[in-house]
Amino acid sequence: MDKLKGALVVGFLRLFALLPWRAVQGSGRFIGWLMWKLPNRSREVARINLSKCFPELDAAERERLLGQSLQQIGMAFTESACAWIWPADKTLRLVKEVEGLEVLEQALASGKGVVGITSHLGNWEVLNHFYCAQCKPIIFYRPPKLKAVDDLLQRQRVQLGNKVAPSTREGIISVIKEVRKGGAVGIPADPEPSEGAGVFVPFLGTQALTSKFVPGMLTGGKAVGVFLHALRLDDGSGYKVILEAAPPAMYDEDVEVAVAAMSDVIERYVRTWPSQYMWTMKRFKKRPAGEKRWY
Repeated sequence: MDKLKGALVVGFLRLFALLPWRAVQGSGRFIGWLMWKLPNRSREVARINLSKCFPELDAAERERLLGQSLQQIGMAFTESACAWIWPADKTLRLVKEVEGLEVLEQALASGKGVVGITSHLGNWEVLNHFYCAQCKPIIFYRPPKLKAVDDLLQRQRVQLGNKVAPSTREGIISVIKEVRKGGAVGIPADPEPSEGAGVFVPFLGTQALTSKFVPGMLTGGKAVGVFLHALRLDDGSGYKVILEAAPPAMYDEDVEVAVAAMSDVIERYVRTWPSQYMWTMKRFKKRPAGEKRWY
């Protein structure tokens, strides 16, 4: 059954990749609109997250942001289908603007390991191709449940000569080794870790269990951290990639200080482009002791 499901999903991805770009985005926007209007668990998770993270908005404003966000999530899905199917150079032509490329160039020239840090904001699949076109990193990722989809992603995400590492013990070890020998890696910093692998720090007005993994690789000047995001342009023509250096506090030996500094950067991006964040993710599933669960 899983094999059939996987074949169907891959088939749908290939269909989206055949559409003209405006139709790709229009299809995604329609999928997101349906997610907004029809009862479903993802909508409710997003609604809870927005109510907790933006209490200053009134109900109508939050509902409007919910609708915008779900439509952007739908677009991210159909756009990612193209990034998974197309040749990498075709996807790279969608990157219309780049800000801060010199930050990555300086990091790569430092002779130290480079940790590319991103979050579930904008389109991380387009970002993957952009980053891999600049260097040959190991991209850390969480494998999908369907093997056919995982096989597709593993093939497509290494088109530019880079490697991928699943979020397993072996994958973590390969990422650490790559950084220690002066290589580059790419890691999403916002998935919720296990309790032993994270600390609670402020994020969007609440406490969020946040991974110690990325700051841990920067401690003691072992590597250079660079934040990267690919944000969707308002006119729908493509993306703007923004890069910036990790702040000095992320290199602090105090784990909570370093993790909080990382969280602050991601929060700034999310507050600037709130509709492009993946609010359907159960980012706040684990709560501090004594606090009621959200979901």
